[in-house]
Amino acid sequence: MAADARAATPLPRWAETIRRKYLGGEASMFILHRNVFDEILHGGEFYTVVEFLSEVLLKDNKDTIIVYDPSAGVRYAKRSSSVAAAAEPMGANKPPEEALALIEQEILLRHSAALVITYAGSIAPPGEEHFLAHADRMAAIRLHRWSMSPELESKDNVVFLLTESLAELNGKLVANPRVAAVEIPLPDKDERAGVIRKVDPSIDAQHVARLAEHSAGLRAVQIAQLLTPRQQDTGLGDEQRLALIRSLLGSSPDAVERANKLAAITRGMDTEEIRHLINPAHPLPETDAGDPYAEVIELVHQRKREIIEKECAGLIEFVDARHGLDAVGGVAGIKSELMQVAAAIRAGDRHRVPMGLLFVGPMGTGKTFIAKAFVKESGLTAVTLKNFRSKWVGSTEANLEKVLGMVKALGPIILIIDEGDRSFGGQSEDSDGGTSSRVIARLKEFMSEPDNRGQVLFILMTNRPDKLDIDIKRAGRIDRKIPFFYPDTPEDVESVLKALFGRYKLGSAIDWVAERERTSARLVGYSNADLEALCLLALNLGGEDSTVTVEHFLKAIDDYVPARDAGMLEYMEMLAVFEASRRSMLPARYRDMSQDEFNQRLRHLKNELRL
Repeated sequence: MAADARAATPLPRWAETIRRKYLGGEASMFILHRNVFDEILHGGEFYTVVEFLSEVLLKDNKDTIIVYDPSAGVRYAKRSSSVAAAAEPMGANKPPEEALALIEQEILLRHSAALVITYAGSIAPPGEEHFLAHADRMAAIRLHRWSMSPELESKDNVVFLLTESLAELNGKLVANPRVAAVEIPLPDKDERAGVIRKVDPSIDAQHVARLAEHSAGLRAVQIAQLLTPRQQDTGLGDEQRLALIRSLLGSSPDAVERANKLAAITRGMDTEEIRHLINPAHPLPETDAGDPYAEVIELVHQRKREIIEKECAGLIEFVDARHGLDAVGGVAGIKSELMQVAAAIRAGDRHRVPMGLLFVGPMGTGKTFIAKAFVKESGLTAVTLKNFRSKWVGSTEANLEKVLGMVKALGPIILIIDEGDRSFGGQSEDSDGGTSSRVIARLKEFMSEPDNRGQVLFILMTNRPDKLDIDIKRAGRIDRKIPFFYPDTPEDVESVLKALFGRYKLGSAIDWVAERERTSARLVGYSNADLEALCLLALNLGGEDSTVTVEHFLKAIDDYVPARDAGMLEYMEMLAVFEASRRSMLPARYRDMSQDEFNQRLRHLKNELRL
């Protein structure tokens, strides 16, 4: 596109932030972080970040633009006409210490110069100063000195440091008030829509909007690659691939149009991948059989999950929810509470959506299953945050920032943290150099960001809330605390059993009311997990018949031995009572208990269990 069109196109918000801070004299050194390895669509053309800086943002106001890549050396992206056209004096493949010294001579001699350093974390890495190599310390000091240099600022020169995460860069630079950190975010919905229109102008506006919604969390280059994949040698030519797709679609609606679109986006895929795509085991709920873009959206959805899980180094996992809250037996109060939250999320009523939910109660009460059912009910994307204590070694903070940035880009989203006492419990700083405390502090900061309300909903689950950092549980991070208990009446047990029989298709041969004394009355106090194991045992005792009879079920009751630690389970129940946000959600046996009775019983259990 012509230069006039580029000039007429508004700058991205992050570029406007740089422009404002620079012209206002706030900083002459900038750290650009987060999405620095993407391409930027501006004025109808794609640019890398370095190209955007040198050909768009700086082109008309800097005479000299130098780019330093530690692996490729130094080059001029733009050279002042006053500089001799001889070979570049700074050369290539010099050690960073020498390269930075030569660059310093160059930019201090010139007026109106810019320097862009890629992979800045490899030049000035983080760490305790006395553990860093001499060259790393000197590089960090030199860059820090540049940021404070009146001479550099007076000559209208500017320096850009590019890094994916601020945690990958020396703390001297990140904490320097004369250095401005500017985040380049992942593309928002409008930017994703622009990328989709650019790479495939044939897509109509309705499907551009749907694809833009389903590609949340992806970079522009990844969206372009998904919609216009490169040719790979898979043994299938274009005609063979088109013929295979037509045979799979058969006489389905819009088969010809769908086949042509699929042939374009499946280039490079083998036969089995194409078969799985066209007949997916778990299609999207909104996928319509007659929609020619249904498989395109399904492919984007599948590949997005693969890409994001890989980028986040296995630290998050997408949640597949097969059952809604209608598959949950009993717990009517909990389901009602969660249905209200789901309705507020779907309606976009952010003020009615809590910042976070705490699911608390003994093990086996169905916390995880109900969390997944709530995911399906709400219709939101959900991810599980895995145990970062055991996996985030060395680059912990950098990985955390990557995960949180990805979660925010995917919003509205539900973030599930199971066994929250392991993730947020106390841990000695001596054991990991304070990494865990810094990670927890960052997570707490993220959980309380007001902009996250209605965009990122935390669900924290634990059976030991007494081990949680007390600051995590405050309002503004965890607004509602939902207690879970074992079924304490035969009717409650029957509600759970009916749901389990329906979920596993065990038939309806048992009249629960008529058989109450022999069945559900004997199971009061069993956990949901115990009841599930009992149903499956009854199925096995019935042989090949998939219908469970009362005889099979009674045999299972007699044979099954639940694992019990009565004292600990009661203690976990008392903790759930203590944490509950609403008295109406407590069982009758706890609802009218006085505070003195509760405290006395809790102290007794703690002494008995030696906690």
